[in-house]
This record gives sequence, C-alpha cells and structure tokens, in this order.
Amino acid sequence: MKLNRWAYARRNTIKATFDEFPNSLVIFRRVKYYYFVYNVEWSAMDPPVSRGKLEEMEWLINNELDHAENYRNRKFFNKGN
Repeated sequence: MKLNRWAYARRNTIKATFDEFPNSLVIFRRVKYYYFVYNVEWSAMDPPVSRGKLEEMEWLINNELDHAENYRNRKFFNKGN
C-alpha cells in the first residue's frame, strides 16, 4: 500500500488517501507523539478496510511524518496485542 496524499485538516488532525482505497478518506488524530486512524469515510467503490490495513495506514502516515519510533514504542504495541 502507498500513501497517495495527505494534508493537515485542523489541529491534531490529518486527512489522507491511499492507493488501495483511493475513494475513501482516512482521518488521523494525534495522540501524544504519533497518529492513529480516527475515522474512515469509506466509499462503496473501495473494498472493505480490515484492521490490518488500518494498522498499515497508521504505520505509513507516522513514517511519513517522522513519528515511526514513537508509533513503534506506543503502549498497545509493547503489550504484544
């Protein structure tokens, strides 16, 4: 999956699109030092979005914004869930 484009929407919020879901808008929110998927404005023209794909989107946006280390060290990830 590739990040098509992204833009800041408002404070602590980013909107992005990805090549596998080009018609769906993904909204990210910042928590401390990384971004997570807050909402997906899903389009019926795209395939359903799985949890694995959402995690991949989170990784891509955090990597793009140089928050990959913070995302990797988050509490959820370290619990092994």
